[in-house]
Amino acid sequence: MKSESRIQSEIMLAVSAAGHKIFRTNAGKVKAEDGRFIKLMPKGFPDTCGWRKSDGKFFCIEIKNEKGRLRKEQKEFAKFAKTQPIIYGVARSADDALRIVEEQQ
Repeated sequence: MKSESRIQSEIMLAVSAAGHKIFRTNAGKVKAEDGRFIKLMPKGFPDTCGWRKSDGKFFCIEIKNEKGRLRKEQKEFAKFAKTQPIIYGVARSADDALRIVEEQQ
């Protein structure tokens, strides 16, 4: 079984090769060397986001391996995303990600 990080790399390469802009996002917080905490995206925010080349529409993709399940915060984000004028989906492969980005036109 592929790791989520491997699937994420494949997705980022495929989506970029198709001409879309895609970025890795990090959620939670990290501790800096000086002891301060740096807050990142909120818990549940998808692994990647970007915009579609054809119309600039914003998209978010949560990445899971074949057995991965959404955590509570990720389910809450998915529910929120459905109320917004954005593209959102869960991808388990590069093909899934391309379908999410390109088929919702």
